[in-house]
Amino acid sequence: MFEQNCAFCHGAKATGAEGPDLLRSSIVLHDQKGELLGPFVRKGRPDKGMPAFAALTDAQLYDIAEFLHQRVEDVANRGLYQVQNVVTGNAQAGKAFFDSHCTRCHSATGDLAHVASKFDPADLQAQFLYPSRSAGFFRGGESTGPSEMATVTLPSGETINGRLKYMDDFTISIYDSSGEYHSWPRNEVKVQIKDPLAGHRELLKTYTDADMHNLLAYLVTLK
Repeated sequence: MFEQNCAFCHGAKATGAEGPDLLRSSIVLHDQKGELLGPFVRKGRPDKGMPAFAALTDAQLYDIAEFLHQRVEDVANRGLYQVQNVVTGNAQAGKAFFDSHCTRCHSATGDLAHVASKFDPADLQAQFLYPSRSAGFFRGGESTGPSEMATVTLPSGETINGRLKYMDDFTISIYDSSGEYHSWPRNEVKVQIKDPLAGHRELLKTYTDADMHNLLAYLVTLK
């Protein structure tokens, strides 16, 4: 499906041609199962030269999304290739970036103390650049893989907070703070979701190359 509909602009390997490199696209990197990519492809960006692909089915869009996710993974995990000279930034500039962007959630002497002793530089960089529920993110130097937290408001007005287990258009289920499982029809409750990785995802849109290298240079000093 990608070759038929996308490769003529984005290249057979999705690394760019007349169109941009999709392996660096924030939409592709943030997408989980086509929920971001599908609507974007269907609508297109006519003002940027990308036509709408309104005829593609949900299944076809999902297949294209899965192909792109696999390409991102293939590029990120190149077998025995050894990443060298990753730490090229300025640690002092990285500390300034950390203090202004990261301290709302993290502490160099708290959850990230000794983090550089538990990850090599390439993995440490991947942790803060490409967080995901499946890969987890660093907390105290360990990959904990936090799920979104949900607040469910019942028809009675009672609210229940817990870790999101499952949600689709029809059902939501959570585990509350005691570990008890709850499930409700979506049309009977109000739901608010808090993504603990939202801050990382937002930063991914705004990092400059210098920001990324400087932040890594500072984090590797936390031994």
